[in-house]
Amino acid sequence: MELDRALEIAETHNLDLVEIAPDAKPPVCKIIDFGKFMYEKKKKEKEAKKKQHTMQVKELRFRPNTDDHDLEFKTRHARGFLDDGDKVKATVQFRGRDMLYTDKGKVLLNNLAEELSDIAEVESQPTMEGRRMIMILTPNKSS
Repeated sequence: MELDRALEIAETHNLDLVEIAPDAKPPVCKIIDFGKFMYEKKKKEKEAKKKQHTMQVKELRFRPNTDDHDLEFKTRHARGFLDDGDKVKATVQFRGRDMLYTDKGKVLLNNLAEELSDIAEVESQPTMEGRRMIMILTPNKSS
């Protein structure tokens, strides 16, 4: 349809001629109420934004001599965080003479990763950063 004819039809119905696909040959246009169109578009975007989940990083702190019961308790918390779709940053804090037991910290973090291997994968292996050993777990893509 000719542009002049399309504009004439749009004006007679008190609507707007809106170009939908400018790259098409010939360009595609629609006769619609532009204000209503923009309102509905913003409403859809707002609804989509409401449904999306932003991934957060939750931190769990341990000491090298953390007891088994405490480890199980924090593992349950980590499982909940991972189920919600959040990352988990597991940190072992070393103080004073604890620096002699960095191997205990590594074993502790590896045990945590093994316990959560069904729902999580290790994003970064245990590494020392100052007096802390840090490991990051992310939820499996399949869950």
